[in-house]
Amino acid sequence: MPIARSSLLKDLQVLLKKLEDDLIDRSTSTEIPEIGLRLRSTYEQAKKAQHTAQSFEEWRSLSVAQVAAAWVLSCVFVRFLEDNKMIEPPRLAGVGDRLSRARDEHELYFQKFPTHSDRDYLLAVFQDLAKLPVAGEVFGEGNGIWRMANWLSGDAAALLLRFFQKIDANTGLLVHDFTDSNWDARFLGDLYQDLSEAVRKQYALLQTPDFVEAFILDRTLEPALKEFGLDGFKMIDPACGSGHFLLGSFTRLCDRLSRNNPSQNMRVLVQNCETLGNSLTSKFTVMPFKIFVVWQIFWIFRNIQFSPV
Repeated sequence: MPIARSSLLKDLQVLLKKLEDDLIDRSTSTEIPEIGLRLRSTYEQAKKAQHTAQSFEEWRSLSVAQVAAAWVLSCVFVRFLEDNKMIEPPRLAGVGDRLSRARDEHELYFQKFPTHSDRDYLLAVFQDLAKLPVAGEVFGEGNGIWRMANWLSGDAAALLLRFFQKIDANTGLLVHDFTDSNWDARFLGDLYQDLSEAVRKQYALLQTPDFVEAFILDRTLEPALKEFGLDGFKMIDPACGSGHFLLGSFTRLCDRLSRNNPSQNMRVLVQNCETLGNSLTSKFTVMPFKIFVVWQIFWIFRNIQFSPV
């Protein structure tokens, strides 16, 4: 059953607004002044370095939108991995009895850490996932949530958990099931593009259609590979978008690497493709969250390329 993308986007946009409201409230709260002070300090540093010409209020609003989106999309990615059984055990939610298992994991965590909040629980999930191959680029320090991990409240984090565990009263099933037999990762780029109107307008986000991507790579990447070969190959993607030129390139490079080394040990082949993936990505971008989404999809592509037949 394909992911219900339209209803998912609509529901996530409602959730995103609630998270944004929470972040704004906490950035001006006198009970937790360290958050507002940290934001002001970060803004002053950015302004001094000429990284922004915005007013503090404009800069803070965009930061709120980015951090809220980081929380939402981090959880979406975990749910995609859970429902497609790429990680065990499920810890946010799951289809069938996997939802009960996720709730059990939640209960076990709070038995061990009774004073923690659901924010701490989600952060612990992300920290554990960051230890997996490639996943450090997704859930590690480059993820926007770690810019100020205590910015989101525990109550807002609880909203996230309840959203993904919500049951349809008419069917008894999860409202949002992320099971996808094709592991179609492009929906993550769609969410990245459409989730936040403020971010989309600021960075003019628009995905490149598949046929345009293929047309351009046929006329740029392929001739370059023919002339220079794979050894030490590097690529710069000058386009503003969700990284699909990089991902399309990764698929082609891994395919070529596999064809050029048909007898190579699979573990070595995977490691070589991860090296290629690292050569295709960079943290130099006007929107750091783009790199997060690229690595999300890269991780899925990696599993598709090398999953057992």
